[in-house]
Amino acid sequence: MSEETAYSADDPRLGLLLEGIVRLAAGDLETRIEVSAARDEIDAVIMGTNLLAEDLQIIYEELEQRVEARTQQLNDARLAMQHMAMTDPLTGLSNRSAFSAALAEAQAAGLETSTKPAILLLDMDGFKAINDSLGHTIGDKVLETVARRISGAVREQDMVARMGGDEFAVLLPDVSPAMAASVGNRILAALDGLIEIEGHHLRCGASMGLRMADPGVSADDLMMEVDIAMYESKADGRGKLKAFEPSMLHVRQMRNQLVAELKEAIAGSQLVLYYQPIIRLDTREIEGVEALVRWNHPTRGIVMPDEFIPIAEETGMISQLGGWVLRAAVEQLKLWRSDPLTSSHNFSMRINVSAPDLQRLEFVEEVREALSASGLDPAALVLELTESAVIQGNALDRYTLSSLQRLGVGLEIDDFGTGYSSISYLRQLPVDAVKVDRTLLAALGSDPSQPALLAAVLQLIRACGLNAVWEGIETEEQADYLLSIGCTSGQGYYFSRPLPEAEMTEQLKLHKSWPIES
Repeated sequence: MSEETAYSADDPRLGLLLEGIVRLAAGDLETRIEVSAARDEIDAVIMGTNLLAEDLQIIYEELEQRVEARTQQLNDARLAMQHMAMTDPLTGLSNRSAFSAALAEAQAAGLETSTKPAILLLDMDGFKAINDSLGHTIGDKVLETVARRISGAVREQDMVARMGGDEFAVLLPDVSPAMAASVGNRILAALDGLIEIEGHHLRCGASMGLRMADPGVSADDLMMEVDIAMYESKADGRGKLKAFEPSMLHVRQMRNQLVAELKEAIAGSQLVLYYQPIIRLDTREIEGVEALVRWNHPTRGIVMPDEFIPIAEETGMISQLGGWVLRAAVEQLKLWRSDPLTSSHNFSMRINVSAPDLQRLEFVEEVREALSASGLDPAALVLELTESAVIQGNALDRYTLSSLQRLGVGLEIDDFGTGYSSISYLRQLPVDAVKVDRTLLAALGSDPSQPALLAAVLQLIRACGLNAVWEGIETEEQADYLLSIGCTSGQGYYFSRPLPEAEMTEQLKLHKSWPIES
């Protein structure tokens, strides 16, 4: 027994076995120990160790494969999440974040190669009306169609992104201003055609700004300036491309200043109302006054509404402005009716209502509260609405109009005959009268066919069960002709220009018939 132990301790295989176990423990799973021909107990241990090494190697390789597969899955998920984070889910285009990153990359590449990228920014014309009247499902399909048309009009190397809402941008690397304008006009042409969706034939063009990405200009400044150019395009008639010019920045700065000042004007006491009478053509008595807002600017004097009303509409201040006009006009009518020197005139107050007000559920309640505070009969208030606001209106507009009619106020369509008219739709609206646009009367006396046209328009209005008020009366001949064809109400400079409150009050005290004899 002692001889076997000595023999075993001296066996070189034990050293090989120990050395192999050490290598295996160190992670060398390819280690294998040679088995002798003796096939004894030591060889059995060696064979078991080799089998264990093979099992460990298989397990390790499988583990490596799993780790590699899991790593690939994680990487694919990361790439998918990155793609989702940089992609607009509706159109599949790049989104604002992706566009910003690509713009920065294009600017950096341009510095190295002395080339310039360009940015095109476009906003859809008339998309809101589609969304409001036909719903967001149709609106989304319009945006998908627009995205495809833009993508089909650009070059292969250009990047198209949806920036949000109905605003899209195109990044054009390495282009001249002429080439950038060419691509832009190609996009506008592609968007000009009809879009057919679920039986609806829609037209939705775009306005576009162009800005070359000059070196040294930050990406934020570039996007601000191309946005300025785009809005200049929209203000210039839509469907056009405008390249950014430095003078546009000055105009924008002036506009921003005007916006801030208008906020102060509405909150303060800078707004004033002028009043223009509506006259009965047969008796020449006053039957109503239209309240027209003016801005009494502290340094510029009286600012006309053409200058600040569009800004109020664009910035969302139009409802605040309209609310002030409503309250001030109703309060003024109350004062006239309570003054013994002016109360003999029994006339209504007319105020203009913006399209956004028809979209506000609280508007009807605001009208109710203004009338309640003044103690006036609702019939003493007539709300004038533009044709474009009611003809293209949606269910909410019609609900608001019906609610106002139930309240008892008068409803009148303003600017009738400016191109939006739909006679069949007019008959369905809960309105009482239309005010015919001054352009139809202007040609009387110069166009031989105009008298017959005016008579036909009046008969058409009456056939719809509505009353007519003719605006733009500037001569006695015009007033007499309108009376001769059966029109009973009119407004215009022949009778009176819009007057400030003090002058209007004085005229009401002194005169019963209009025009006022000097």
